[in-house]
Parts: sequence; C-alpha cells; structure tokens
Amino acid sequence: MITMLEESSELIGLQVYTKEGIFLGTVDNVVMDIEEGEVNGIFVGETNPLLVEESKSTLLPFRWISAIGDIIILRHFPERISISGESE
Repeated sequence: MITMLEESSELIGLQVYTKEGIFLGTVDNVVMDIEEGEVNGIFVGETNPLLVEESKSTLLPFRWISAIGDIIILRHFPERISISGESE
C-alpha cells in the first residue's frame, strides 16, 4: 500500500527492494510532474549489480512501487537490466 507523502523528499534515502526481497539500491532523487504536483518516478543510484549491469543508476516509474514505509517495495522489476537497455 502506498501511503500519502507529506513531501516527495521523504523518499530520498529510502532503500528499494524487489517483491522477492532483493535489495536494488537507495533512492537518490525524485522525478516530479510540476504541473500536476505528482511523483512520476524515483532515481535509484548505485544499484545491485545482480539486477543492473555495472550497477548503473536507474530511473523507475512510480507505478512500479507497491509499498512505501521505512523501505520501498516494488511490484515490478525486470529479472535483470543490461547496459544495452534490454530487460532480461
């Protein structure tokens, strides 16, 4: 369940996990739709090399988030992301 956020900055620093409980990384930044005042995505830096090739930073759509609390749990994440941009 996604709870109401007072400020989008509350997301920064939260750890992100897949629905299987695998650590992906930590939220570095938030992508906002200024006109709508909504969060569109989260930017995760220094990602888990088991999930993202070369631990590249990754932008995740907000719709992929299942729950926000002390951590963020994703409802969807590809098995692995390669540098070429192809999901496995």
